[in-house]
Amino acid sequence: MRVIDSHTAGEPTRTIVEGGPDLGTGTAAERLERFRQSFDHVRTAVVREPRGSDVLVGAWIGPPSDPTCAAAVIFFNNVGYLGMCGHGTIGVVATLAWLGRLQRGEHRLETPVGIVTVVLNDSGEVSVRNVPCWRVATQVSIDVAGHGTVRGDVAWGGNWFFLTEDHGQSIDLQHASSLVTFASKVRHAVNTQGYPEVDHIELFGPPRNASANSANFVLCPGAAYDRSPCGTGTSAKLACLAAAGKLAPGEEWIQEGILGTSFRGRYVRDETRPDAIIPTITGTAHITADSRLVFDKHDPFQWGIH
Repeated sequence: MRVIDSHTAGEPTRTIVEGGPDLGTGTAAERLERFRQSFDHVRTAVVREPRGSDVLVGAWIGPPSDPTCAAAVIFFNNVGYLGMCGHGTIGVVATLAWLGRLQRGEHRLETPVGIVTVVLNDSGEVSVRNVPCWRVATQVSIDVAGHGTVRGDVAWGGNWFFLTEDHGQSIDLQHASSLVTFASKVRHAVNTQGYPEVDHIELFGPPRNASANSANFVLCPGAAYDRSPCGTGTSAKLACLAAAGKLAPGEEWIQEGILGTSFRGRYVRDETRPDAIIPTITGTAHITADSRLVFDKHDPFQWGIH
């Protein structure tokens, strides 16, 4: 199986470009379910140890069902599948460009949660015009074990998020382990207190870079944290800012991640529903490897460590 590895602002993506599972025809959402039901061993083989790691996000690319799209893409990680992935989309665009399958300019990609528009800029940066995003609830109070009450927003950014500044944690790499522990408790509390769909937790604090508006820490599904500022997390943040009247359409928001890297975000109003926005996130990916995965039938961990 041939894969291209990349990282977007520090967060890795492994894209299957040859030898992946045949998911047949249909929408990306339908093929995701086929992946889940019949080829989940491929997911675990590609992203779990010993070939991968907990932080690695995988991407399957194939022909789209929508002829206006350049490709269909399905994202997955060590614990399951993702509806959308901002950093992964940027990585996929960089991968397709590396392979010569995508030229500079605007293109459309089909994802399980809808079609996104991407622009491969002359600078090498990639802009992702995401699916519609919105805030579901604000100032939700949850009781976090050992920490007391935490308040935050619930929003859709392509994945489901609980976003909070009310946490008392230090948002820096030196505290990553304690941030994972705290955010895991927050997710458990959010899930048990009425939002079982939330699988991403996003904590905010002051940025280190004076040009950024905010720093974040994002706990992904499982126990891995996002090394990038998180594309869908930034989209969810923009939705919350827009709903609160704190960011105007077209105004730029610079979101710094735990490594000090950043994404630039803007939004326009969604003309089809008044509570939603269409965010655009811009960042850069770098190719790190072009390699082949070997599957040995005598290897006890051929399909990954479970």
